[in-house]
Parts: sequence; C-alpha cells; structure tokens
Amino acid sequence: MTSFSLIALHGNGGGGFRFERIKPFIPSEVNFVAPTLPGFADVPRNPALRSLRDYAFTLHEMISTAARPLVLLGTGIGGSIALEFLQHFEHDVQGLILHAPVGTRLNKRLFPRLMKPMFMRRFGQWLFSAPLTRPIMKRLIFSQSAGTIPQDYINKFFDEYRRCAVFAQMFDLITDEWFQSLRPSAVPAVLLWGEKERVLTPDQAADYQKLLPNSFIQLVPNWDHFPMIEQPEEYAQLVVELARLLLNRYANETASRRLLNEKAR
Repeated sequence: MTSFSLIALHGNGGGGFRFERIKPFIPSEVNFVAPTLPGFADVPRNPALRSLRDYAFTLHEMISTAARPLVLLGTGIGGSIALEFLQHFEHDVQGLILHAPVGTRLNKRLFPRLMKPMFMRRFGQWLFSAPLTRPIMKRLIFSQSAGTIPQDYINKFFDEYRRCAVFAQMFDLITDEWFQSLRPSAVPAVLLWGEKERVLTPDQAADYQKLLPNSFIQLVPNWDHFPMIEQPEEYAQLVVELARLLLNRYANETASRRLLNEKAR
C-alpha cells in the first residue's frame, strides 16, 4: 500500500506518549510521528512561543522531514494547533483528522470559564495530577476499561500532566476570539468523536464544518475521551483507515482540478 506520514498531536498536559499504546497496531507502511511540543510533558518550555501561530511554526519545523503525503491527527488542543497549522501551511497537508478538538463554544462551556483565573489553572492542574487524587481522577476520566491499562502507563500519564509547563498558557491562547478568526480550509477532513465523550460532547462536531467544508463526521460507539489509551488497537485501525480515505479524496480532487485546468486551456 502507499506509504504516508500520520502526525499525531497531543492534548493539553501530556505529550506524544499519549499515543504510545497505539504504536504496535500502526501498519509498517505508515510513518507514524507523535511529537511532543515545547513545554508539554518533560520537554522544556520555550518562552518565545507566545501564540498558537508560534506553536504551529514550531510544529512545521519539527515535521519538516516527514515523508509526504501527510495527514494530521489532532486531539483536544492538538486539534486547535492543527487548525492553526492549516492557516499557514495548508498546502503541506493532504488530510486532517480532528478528534474532539478544542475551539468551539469556549464562552459557553463551564470548564474554560472556570479556568480563566490563573490560580484556578494551577489548582486544577495540581488537583488532576496529585498522587493522592489520582485514583479518583482515573475513575472520572477513564471508562470501565481502565483496568486494562498498565499501571506504569497511568503513572506516567499523570506525571506528564503534572510537569506540563504550558498547561495554563493554553487557556490564554485558545480563545473564542482566536477560533472566530480562523478562515475555512478545503483540506479533506474528518471530525472524529466518541459517542460517550463527556469532556467535549459529540454535538460540537457540527460546529467545525463551516471551517472545514470538505469534511464529514465520524461517531464511534463506546469511545470516551481517551480511546487511544483505552481502545488502542481499534483506535489505530480507524485513524489509519480514515487517513487513507482522506488521501484518496485528496488525490481524486487534485486529479479533477488538473483535468478542469487542462480543459480550460
């Protein structure tokens, strides 16, 4: 099969380790890359990164040598950074998978409003990742299948969240004003959501179709917020299948445009 690069962008708190459990199930012809952006997990913060544009340009440098064609997979704020990436490097991307991204309804959702004060961000990050509260948080954020996740993985998951140096900054950068400023992109895209998602509810998916008119919605039964951790094999198989579908669509649309241009000459 045709090879391509699948770039997986993590959410807030963690890093590329979020996708560690799906790696054994990625086909050999897929160049799977899960970078950790500066300031996340154990990677030192770069004070020069002061906007989502800065993070998008940094990501562009990090994946500059990745084989093409290229599909972006963004989860949570990784989806936000992927959307910003398209604003500047749309021609580098042949497909986009947004998995429960952050962006829409930021002025209406309770959590972003609670996190506006800096002390609440610090407290929330501590509360979520503190050793004493981890058993409670584990039950809250993972479904009943959490018992199948190795304990060492769970420990690192919370450790990375605790050490994230830019957790609070993301609430300043990902705002309703930022989201409203985005211009639409014609890149083939899929809006991927778990039907049991509780953090970013599935009804938000339709909000992104104005930004991505060449997109469709894929809802998955029994998926919650972290299917890449809880259902790694199923997650890997689906995102690779969706990436290939998007690449086929991109190739067909490119061929059609080329044919139309030739006829117009």
